Amino acid sequence: MTAESTVPSPGGQPREYGSSPVSVIPSRETDGGFRFPSGQRTAARRAPWLPLAAVDAVAALAAGRTLTEIQRHPLLVVALLLGVVVLNARAALYRPAPQPTLLDELPAVCARIAVTWCALAAVLAAFAPQGALSARSLALGCAVQSALGCAGRGTVYWRRRRALAQRPGAALVIGPAGTAQRVAAAFLRHPNCGVRPVGVVSGRPSGVEGLPVLTTGEEVQRALIQNSVRVVLVVEPPSGRGPMLRALALAGCELWEVDADSPSYDREGRYTLAGFACRRLPLGRRHARIGKRFLDVAVSGTLLLLVSPLLLVCAAVLRLIDGPGVVFRQERIGKDGRPFTLLKFRTHRPVDAHEAATRWSVANEQEMSRFCHFLRRTSLDELLQLLNVLWGDMSMVGPRPERPYFVAKFSQTYPGYAARHRMQTGITGLAQVHGLRGDTSIEDRCRFDNAYIDNWSLWQDICILLRTAAALVRPTGS
Repeated sequence: MTAESTVPSPGGQPREYGSSPVSVIPSRETDGGFRFPSGQRTAARRAPWLPLAAVDAVAALAAGRTLTEIQRHPLLVVALLLGVVVLNARAALYRPAPQPTLLDELPAVCARIAVTWCALAAVLAAFAPQGALSARSLALGCAVQSALGCAGRGTVYWRRRRALAQRPGAALVIGPAGTAQRVAAAFLRHPNCGVRPVGVVSGRPSGVEGLPVLTTGEEVQRALIQNSVRVVLVVEPPSGRGPMLRALALAGCELWEVDADSPSYDREGRYTLAGFACRRLPLGRRHARIGKRFLDVAVSGTLLLLVSPLLLVCAAVLRLIDGPGVVFRQERIGKDGRPFTLLKFRTHRPVDAHEAATRWSVANEQEMSRFCHFLRRTSLDELLQLLNVLWGDMSMVGPRPERPYFVAKFSQTYPGYAARHRMQTGITGLAQVHGLRGDTSIEDRCRFDNAYIDNWSLWQDICILLRTAAALVRPTGS
């Protein structure tokens, strides 16, 4: 939304275009060329959900058998079983912590059992008053199921912790050599966490003693196969290693981001391993990527069909008012730092390529025609980006893409800016629906964009699209 520019860029005078020392494209030697050998995959150690689901099912069936009122209605036992399993799945109780303990999950498990029983009692009271559950029966059913379910989960977790301590999974640590060696040493001092680092992946070797430092894709592949690596610990922003991390995820590795230098006060989705705050990286969620891409194609394709007459009208009026060159093309940085060509209606003609690449906003440009001001105020100039979405360069929802000059500049100035590129850039996003468009705080945009990525869900994308549609009724432009 900040394509053509005449207002100086934020944060001081711009340097010469292309002089930034920060690379925004992953290194081909270490990441871009990494491919796992065809037909060879590591055996990922994933906590299987089936034993936990089986425990919940047995507990529900046993609790249903204890009450005469429930035995009269076999369908209620099935409803009880499905209710508990669905609620536990929604709460990620079938994806336990790396070192699972029953006490951590006890309140969540018991609360969902109680909710399911209360719902069951309400249904019985509404449709079969003569067979309604008494308070004693309700309490007995909850107690029996909670006791059996917790006992079963405790047994499963005890067996898993014992197996992890006896056979820890081989791991690679990715990040700056010094920090990665320090994290690896900490994990080696705590073998009970079930992770045994065998190597460090870094851009350059270090004089620090410790595990072997792997600097090329071939060395990583060799270590992966020879050691049957199952876990990857990432101690740097994941965006810088996007291609390699996705290849490792497809190879069956479980990816963990480790806060190596400072404690994390955001505990959502985080666990503790060897004293470090860790969280799973979602790069391997293929079904989620498919769902997001399906939404992008469906929405962008439908909108292009609906607004194609409007696009033709805008193009014709621009051609009459402003002459040839209706479409504005500009290089932007997308997922994993890869450049692509963004499309917009041309609402301003930069003096030269340097100005187009290094100036910030034209929202108050006086030389712009009234029609061009109208296009920007209503965001109609952005509609051509639906083609970028359809082609796969962008998504409907995601962090807004920027030019290479500003990506390099902001990555140096604002912590977390580079991490925005771990997800596909978008036409709209969480930052935009909170009013962060045009000449607004880059720091705030970073925070909202990274929060969107950390808590991504398909439903969140739908909500952002609906809020964007509502915001178009009261356009402010960019």
